[in-house]
Amino acid sequence: MKRKIIWSFALLACLCCLPSAKTKAQTKNAAIIPGEVWKDTDGNPINAHGGGLLYHEGTYYWYGEYKKGETILPEWATWECYRTDVTGVSCYSSKDLLNWKFEGIVLPAVKDDKKHDLHPSKVLERPKVIYNEKTKKFVMWAHVESADYSKACAGVAVSDSPTGTFTYVGSFRPNGAMSRDQTVFVDDNGKAYQFYSSENNATLYISELTDDYLKPTGRYTRNFVKQSREAPAVFKYNGKYYMLSSGCTGWDPNVAELGVFGGSLYSNGLSPTPSWGNGLPSAIRVPVLMQIRPSMHKALTCSKYTEKEMPTLPCSTAGKRKTLRTHATYGSRLNSARTEQSRYPGATAGTRVPNGKNKATSLPAKEHSY
Repeated sequence: MKRKIIWSFALLACLCCLPSAKTKAQTKNAAIIPGEVWKDTDGNPINAHGGGLLYHEGTYYWYGEYKKGETILPEWATWECYRTDVTGVSCYSSKDLLNWKFEGIVLPAVKDDKKHDLHPSKVLERPKVIYNEKTKKFVMWAHVESADYSKACAGVAVSDSPTGTFTYVGSFRPNGAMSRDQTVFVDDNGKAYQFYSSENNATLYISELTDDYLKPTGRYTRNFVKQSREAPAVFKYNGKYYMLSSGCTGWDPNVAELGVFGGSLYSNGLSPTPSWGNGLPSAIRVPVLMQIRPSMHKALTCSKYTEKEMPTLPCSTAGKRKTLRTHATYGSRLNSARTEQSRYPGATAGTRVPNGKNKATSLPAKEHSY
C-alpha cells in the first residue's frame, strides 16, 4: 500500500512538472533578416502590411493591414488590383523593434453592412496611428477604397488605448482631392499633417490637420507635381524633413527615392510648393542603391526597394523626435499571388543580418541594400 502511495505521489509530481497544454513557448528573435518570414512572440508570421509605427510611453506599436484568405484579381480589373477581403487592422507591440507581441485586430471589418467602408468587399490600406497629447486620443488614418479604387478617400478612427478597439469615424476626400497611399506625421510643435498621393497619384499633397487630428484644416500644399510618388514615409532629423517614397508602377519593381526639405512645412503662410530636394547630392537617386551622405550614416537606413517593395514605416529607436539616434526603415515586399505572404524588408544601422555563410553579422552603419 505504501509503495502504491509513493508511486502515486511520484507520478503526480512528474505531471505537475510537465508544461501545460495551454502554455506556449514564446519565440525570441535574435536578428532582423530582411525579406525572410518575421515571426511574432507566438511564433506566427507578423501580419501587418502597409503599416506604421507609433512610439508611446516606452513601447512601440506596429499597425498594419491584416490579410487573410484567398488573393484574387477581380474579373472586371483593368489593372493589377489584386486583393483579399478586408479583415481589419492588426496591432503588435514591442520594446526593442525586434520581438513583437500580437495585440489583436484593433479595427475590425464590418461584415453586416455592405455599404460600410470596412465591409470585407471594400479596400483598407496604409493604416497609420498618431497620439494627440491634447485630447489623449489615438487617431488612425487609413486609405479606404471601393473595390474598383474609384472612392480614393481617407478614413479616420479613434481610440482611448493604443491597442484599441478603435471606433471608426468616417471617410472623406481631404481638401476635396483624391487620397490614396498616405501617412500621418506629428511635428515638434504638436501640429499634425497627412501626406497623401492625389490627382490619380500624379501629385503628393501635404495637408495640415485640425488640433484634434480628425480632419484637414484646409491648408495644404501640392508637392512632386506630376512625378507620381506613392507610399510616403516621413521623419524629421536635425531640423529637416525626410520622405521616402515609391514610384507608381503597380506590382512591378521601381527605385525608391528620398526627398528632403529644410524649412518649415508651412512657413510664410503656406508656401504652395515647398522645395523638396534642394542641396541633395545626385547620388540620392542612383538606380541601383540609395546612398546617404556620410553625416547621415548613423541616422538613416534605406533599402534598395526591388521585387515590388514599398516604404511604409520609418521609426526612431530613440523614441524622441529631437534625439533620433538609429533609424529603422521597414518596407513591404508585395506578393501579388498571396498578399498575406508579403514580407517586410528592413533593418537599422548596426542590425545583424545574414553574411552569406549562414551566420549573422553586424551591418555597417552606412548605405545598405537588401
